[in-house]
Amino acid sequence: MPGLLEIICLHDADARRAEEGGADRVELLGSLDDGGMSPEPALVEKVRAATGLEVRPMVRLRAGFGTDGGEFVRLQGLVNAYRDAGADGVVFGFLNGYDEVDAEVCAALAATADCPWTFHRAIDQVLDADKAWRLVPRLPRVDQVLTAGSARGVEFGLDYLVARCRADAQVAALVMAGGGLHAEHVPWLARAGVRAFHIGRAARPLGQYKAYVDAPLVRTWRELIDDEVGRAA
Repeated sequence: MPGLLEIICLHDADARRAEEGGADRVELLGSLDDGGMSPEPALVEKVRAATGLEVRPMVRLRAGFGTDGGEFVRLQGLVNAYRDAGADGVVFGFLNGYDEVDAEVCAALAATADCPWTFHRAIDQVLDADKAWRLVPRLPRVDQVLTAGSARGVEFGLDYLVARCRADAQVAALVMAGGGLHAEHVPWLARAGVRAFHIGRAARPLGQYKAYVDAPLVRTWRELIDDEVGRAA
């Protein structure tokens, strides 16, 4: 199967440049605060009009990976608004007070979305990773798990991520590697069975979010991923 390349985008200009560079999907953020917050539905609509790429907005309204009953109603409303605005999927991931995957909340939000979704990097914050990886694949409609293998980023989680993917083909099929991903990580991950990759700063000149996504940089990642996934296959 070909590799998948997802780019963090903040507006329609980013999305257009991501598409020009050969990306497959946009993770749309409203802000970069605390690892990424929800965009306004109007921004989703604007990005949808600007690109033919798959668009998945973040569903997250506060720092951390917990939520509560009152906020959950707002999250459901956001998901419905995103779908009405043309989003192809969504991105979220919630933990309970014991730093375990909050399966009840995630399943309920997935039912609201009624579309494919990405479990966000909350999985890198759980206390029991084995338990989390048994639970997440059973959540309805989840088709990707964004993970660095460590809360500190891919640089620190690479060995763990490679080992887990080599040990379980189902995990490898779900993993989208991201969170400080560097080019030198890609061959190791591809050989472990990973086929999806996620970048943010690496798609921008000098790694600065003040700069727009750069199509030639995206193209270099596109070529790298295609080359390494092709070799691994």
